[in-house]
Amino acid sequence: MKNVIQRVSRIALMVAAVGWQSSVQAHQAHPIAIALHGGAGTITKADLSESQEQAYKNALSLALNTGYQLLENGANGEDAVVAAIQIMEESALFNAGVGAVYTYNEEHELDASIMHGASRNAGAVAGVKTIKSPIAAALAVMNHSPHVMLTGEGAEQFSVEQGLAQVENSYFNTQRRLDALKKAKASLQTSVTYDHLFSADAEYKFGTVGVVVLDKAGNLVAGTSTGGMTAKRYGRVGDSPIIGAGTFADNQSCAVSATGHGEYFIRYNVAADICTRMAYQGVSLKEAADTVIHKVLKPAGGDGGIVAVDKFGNVAMPFNTEGMYRASIDAMGTQVIAIYTDEKM
Repeated sequence: MKNVIQRVSRIALMVAAVGWQSSVQAHQAHPIAIALHGGAGTITKADLSESQEQAYKNALSLALNTGYQLLENGANGEDAVVAAIQIMEESALFNAGVGAVYTYNEEHELDASIMHGASRNAGAVAGVKTIKSPIAAALAVMNHSPHVMLTGEGAEQFSVEQGLAQVENSYFNTQRRLDALKKAKASLQTSVTYDHLFSADAEYKFGTVGVVVLDKAGNLVAGTSTGGMTAKRYGRVGDSPIIGAGTFADNQSCAVSATGHGEYFIRYNVAADICTRMAYQGVSLKEAADTVIHKVLKPAGGDGGIVAVDKFGNVAMPFNTEGMYRASIDAMGTQVIAIYTDEKM
């Protein structure tokens, strides 16, 4: 009997040890991480004064730490993504929410999307004019609608029914963006295309904001919000609200949010392509992201960048322009806040 008791005791200790080890491994398997961007383009130290640079970094830091603190407290990834994006939507520094660029008709048409990597559930809105927080509307579509994307007046009606805050379109006005529109319209009088605008001034196509996270439950979530492109016409929609182009998340690989010349991100399915390369080629997040941004997108003529996080909490933030407003905290707790190409990662 004594031997039996000893054997049972040893088994109990082994089970307890395995259980403890499993618990530790489970905890270690679900670190948290966050990465975000505030737009990419021709951004050099000559373009920004010292005070402007500090203002951007302060805004990036606020959004980053807001999202990260929520993750630390066990919040769902989608809540952290929305909270961080709303910080940037409410800042006139970025082309999203307040500070969104103007359409050709001197209005604002905003787009946003969000995707959850566990279920691949997603929500998006496009061409909305009166929703205070487009990313909140995208979340509502994901959680409370059988659809993935709602546009224009229909999206606005849905957001009202969901109790989301509504504003006059003028809420998004800023003098800086109006001046950019006037400059664009004057330039367009001498050209039938937007191509020369893209090469001449980053104001016209960059400034989208986005956030990707890995939460404590091991879920990857990506979200993106934008005011689109200066002087856009005919209800133009870029990549930001398009799942697979500007936003994508899959728990088996990564979460991605993009910023740049949206037409190219749509054509090359950039966000999903990065995650797919990880899944099917078995390459790292860094290799997949670098390949798509530098070897696929750039040769085709597509300028921009992405932020991404994988299921282990690794972060990648490649871009093929002169700068990208970006910030991250990876699974090791390493924090980065940067703008220019020569800043250490």
